[in-house]
Amino acid sequence: MNLKTLLPGSTSPTGQQITLGVMGGGQLGRMFVQAAQAMGYFTAVLDPDPASPAGLISHYHILTAYDDEQGLAQLMQRCEAITTEFENVPAPALVTLGAHRPVAPSAACVAVAQDRIKEKAHFVQCAPVSGVFPAPYAAITTDALLAAVPADLLPGILKTARLGYDGKGQVRVSTREELAAAWDRLDKVPCVLEKLLPLRGECSVIVARGADGQAVTFPVQKNTHRDGILALTEVHEGALDAALAQRAQASAVAIAHHLHYVGVLCIEYFVVDGANGQPDLVVNEMAPRPHNSGHYTQDACDLSQFEAQVRALAGLPLPVPRQHSAAIMVNLLGDLWFEPNAARPKPSAIPVSPPWAQVLALPGTHLHLYGKLSARAGRKMGHLNITAPSVAQVRETTAQVLALLGLPALDA
Repeated sequence: MNLKTLLPGSTSPTGQQITLGVMGGGQLGRMFVQAAQAMGYFTAVLDPDPASPAGLISHYHILTAYDDEQGLAQLMQRCEAITTEFENVPAPALVTLGAHRPVAPSAACVAVAQDRIKEKAHFVQCAPVSGVFPAPYAAITTDALLAAVPADLLPGILKTARLGYDGKGQVRVSTREELAAAWDRLDKVPCVLEKLLPLRGECSVIVARGADGQAVTFPVQKNTHRDGILALTEVHEGALDAALAQRAQASAVAIAHHLHYVGVLCIEYFVVDGANGQPDLVVNEMAPRPHNSGHYTQDACDLSQFEAQVRALAGLPLPVPRQHSAAIMVNLLGDLWFEPNAARPKPSAIPVSPPWAQVLALPGTHLHLYGKLSARAGRKMGHLNITAPSVAQVRETTAQVLALLGLPALDA
């Protein structure tokens, strides 16, 4: 990729302020825009929603569909380089943009992450270097492949190859009959059947890689999911086995190098029982963008994942991030605006703000709301980063926060 250095505060050959573009106007785009603006860049967002969180705060909001030719032309006219905040941007749109402007990550990288079949194949190709394999799996695209599924993949999880996220497009199956019925319910779209593994836990790694091949990783995140959606991320001493964390970081870098990736990439892993009884890793999936589990970097590190995204896109140096505080991130879903909590003991039929004053009275609490105009169940409304000088303190404060919000307590 021919990605030239775009210095903060500089101007383009036409005399315009250097502008960085982002495809997508959700919360990840919003936080990219905030990081870019803090460094002195102008920003442009292409998103069809007039109330998109990123579009509301960007210098330019191009209000068109992602594949609209005039919209793409406007984005290219405005911007010196372009990134994306979600992986389901139409691939032809990224190809069009990439023919005229530096795009990071590239259309080819995003295409791998858009398709679980390609993604699994990529993980297998990387395994001799990364040292981490995906769970045993089979691609199902025809009735013949369905019939040929090995018996030892059951029980398993049937996942659509495209468009599944936050637990959507996934069905647990135990028998061939259940597998066939599930594929039929999914309209026989291309799928992946993964062997169901007994999990010790889940973790993820944020890696940032520049066009020059330099790659750095953030500390490894221990993740807790509920109903397929990330609920908590813990990043502190003792959250994960140190040797396992090093393996995860090395694996993530190998995967990024193999893709010739430019930008911020999140790799998610399962923690399972190894052959010797020690914890082992299985690579699950990747997201070609900043990730929910990396939000703690905003308040616990000297470099956030969003500033790293800006640096990679602008061709700036990528120093190794340093974590200065123990951290726990709490995902804030729209349910909190309706469910009972310490300030409101009864459920509400209309949205009512959670007890932010009580939460923010606790030391080391950092609230990040996404500017979404309405709350609804399951919708990601924001996150709360909790930081402290010690593990004991961050866990104690988090316990108080969870009690105030009416959320399940931390695991012991």
